[in-house]
Amino acid sequence: MAMNNPSRDKIKEILDEAKTIAVIGLSPNPNRTSFMVSEAMQKAGYRIIPVNPQADEILGEKSYASLSEIPHPVDIVNVFRRSEFLKGIAEEFVKMDCPVFWTQLNVVDEEVFNQLTDAGYTVIMDRCIKVEHAILK
Repeated sequence: MAMNNPSRDKIKEILDEAKTIAVIGLSPNPNRTSFMVSEAMQKAGYRIIPVNPQADEILGEKSYASLSEIPHPVDIVNVFRRSEFLKGIAEEFVKMDCPVFWTQLNVVDEEVFNQLTDAGYTVIMDRCIKVEHAILK
């Protein structure tokens, strides 16, 4: 099955309804793309939950070592890790109660896309959440 991201209308709906975004691979370095994108989304009103085992706090929020450690609901999991890590991240993702799995530009795994989509999750791959938000607001 070919990988087809949701329509722009559906992506707008997701972004309008979401309040909390867990960001896997969020760097504490302000010069990194993950930081800049997450900071922009935070300024747009989203709560950003860092998932980075190397950091205690990023963007004023406690950082967690893994998705399974996050003690509160998450609306979107946004992934800033290389494609080869997606399978393991997806395995952890399905154990939590989150409807949307989103990967940043150039982060793609068709098998993971199909597995998660077939399991009923909304999957968006190879799209920048900050760009989508800016286009659709």
